[in-house]
Amino acid sequence: MSNISLTYPRVLLKLSGEALMGNTNFGIDPDTLSHTVTNLSEIVKLGVQLGIVIGGGNIFRGVGLTANGINRVTADSMGMLATVMNGLALQDALKKVNITAHVMSAIQMSNICEHYSQRNAIKHLENGHLVIFVAGTGNPFFTTDTAASLRAIEIGANLMIKATKVDGVYSADPMTDPTATRFSKLTYNKVIEQRLGVMDTTAVVLCQDNNMPLQVLNMNKDGALVRAIKGLDEGTLINNE
Repeated sequence: MSNISLTYPRVLLKLSGEALMGNTNFGIDPDTLSHTVTNLSEIVKLGVQLGIVIGGGNIFRGVGLTANGINRVTADSMGMLATVMNGLALQDALKKVNITAHVMSAIQMSNICEHYSQRNAIKHLENGHLVIFVAGTGNPFFTTDTAASLRAIEIGANLMIKATKVDGVYSADPMTDPTATRFSKLTYNKVIEQRLGVMDTTAVVLCQDNNMPLQVLNMNKDGALVRAIKGLDEGTLINNE
């Protein structure tokens, strides 16, 4: 592992389930999974202690079923299980490139993965192992964005990264508005006041109240993760300053 000085030695990455789909409409695309693991291995080689919260939208989205009459608690529970499947797939892909990863679930399922414990999660990180947090917060009505903010705070991360399909936060939707400009830096107050939709409000307020810096970037852009962790200008950095 590298001994270079890191601006952010411990990082929590929020990775959406859709990020594993590639160009498919459902599930996990093997090539996309392999590319994701390549990006993650670059960070691990720097000596970064890395935790990941992964979503499940590529397999199941509770919002859709709720709109069609399924009980919200049931739908959210199904969504949590989808994140477990993604976490196990990611763990297996990491193992193939000799990276040790622990899947830790907010819902107890000891035959499949570890039950989440703050103490054990930090211990794994300090041992140089990657930790994949699944099943959200273990409770309905909370998004995986909120789970990511919570886990980032609990493990004492120096930075939370949200990987998206665009390279930061824009003044408008860059896909539909050619005049949209990227913010290189933002405050949490501005994100909330202008309703910029970076994450759900609960997740944003958790980060704001606990002084957790958040970097929004495009993970598919070559070198984006490494540049962010080195403290370089990449995507949009959001904090209280």
